Amino acid sequence: MTSSFEQSVLRRARLRVTLWVGGMIGALLALGGGISYTALLHSQQEQIARELSYGAAYGTIAGPPGCSWIILYEAGTVDAGRNTPPPGLPLRSALDEVARTGAVRTDELTRNGTTYYVRTQPRGTAVVQAVFDARFQLADRRHLLAAFLLAALAGFLAAVLTGILVGRRAVAPLAEALGRQRRFVADASHELRTPIAQVHTRAQILARRARNEADRRDYDRLIATTRRLGEIVDELLLSARLAATPRDTHPTEPVDLARLTAEAVAGETDRAAEKGVDVHLTAPGAPVLVPGIASALRRVVSELLANALTHTPAGGRIDVTLHPSRRGADLMVTDTGAGFDPADAERLFDRFHRGAGAGDRRFGLGLALLREVVTSHGGTIAAECRPGAGATFTVRLPTTTAPVPPPAPVPAVRPPDAPAPVARPA
Repeated sequence: MTSSFEQSVLRRARLRVTLWVGGMIGALLALGGGISYTALLHSQQEQIARELSYGAAYGTIAGPPGCSWIILYEAGTVDAGRNTPPPGLPLRSALDEVARTGAVRTDELTRNGTTYYVRTQPRGTAVVQAVFDARFQLADRRHLLAAFLLAALAGFLAAVLTGILVGRRAVAPLAEALGRQRRFVADASHELRTPIAQVHTRAQILARRARNEADRRDYDRLIATTRRLGEIVDELLLSARLAATPRDTHPTEPVDLARLTAEAVAGETDRAAEKGVDVHLTAPGAPVLVPGIASALRRVVSELLANALTHTPAGGRIDVTLHPSRRGADLMVTDTGAGFDPADAERLFDRFHRGAGAGDRRFGLGLALLREVVTSHGGTIAAECRPGAGATFTVRLPTTTAPVPPPAPVPAVRPPDAPAPVARPA
């Protein structure tokens, strides 16, 4: 099972393969149709030219009856014989010009719902005009185009089906590889948790036993390193769990995003004060309910705040804004740090993306995991940058109107010196 983000990547890959295969097949069909139509048009033009040339020279055209006329013009008199030409013919202007100049002239007329080809040339002391009605040739062209359109439609459907099949087969190994990678990451992360925790605990013990300040600093660096390793392993496990469970089957409950955001901001108050950064929260007084997993959503808000604090210098400001809208609940975290390259707006959410100035979060999964958590909740996350003036991360989540379940009752704790309760018989 892959994450929703990876599923969208696979869908886009299949769509691209489908469009590519379908486009290639469609282009081949169009090329074949264009070549055939051009060949037919060229053949008809040559046939018409031969018929007109023969008719003008010998006074007869071997075309269909009623589709050709021979007109003789001599001494100002027009003789069309027994076959009366259609309205608008003969072309007197062409006859007069050829009679005057002696040059051969060819005209093409579109009238009466058809196209006429007219050749006018001198013959002895007279001028002859051969007229050819190309209505049957035009009909052949229309029939060919209709056949090509029908073939193109069938070819397009076949191309789409072929593209879908090829796309699925081409992307199937990638999906399988992603699934295997996901299982390997989950198994490896699970196996690494215990030894990392043991090393971390052992380093803390050694730090307490350190005899001088230099050894203590070395142990502190070792503790920080093992802590970061543990965070990466925890993020990998959470990512694997989110991917292993379809979104529709995630155990969700109404979560008050306003209260959760306020708690996250309060939790970062001390760290912000140490860095000299002002954190301002703007949120409605009423609950903002979103369906989801409270711990995962709390991680989203906390990670965004931690990321903003990491990149905001002393004297800076972080604005956390939560407001409901028709499209859901919008959570925005804006800082006044150095920002990032706008070209990296999408790459920020890639795993292990090395962003400049990320400090000890430089090699983590933070933002990549956030996108997986947000998309698994049916939401979106986006980053905007103002170069030199900070960045804004916007999370949009769907809302719900279901009531928030009451907190579980906390059992009373008996003081250590209180007498144990005595069971009484009924």
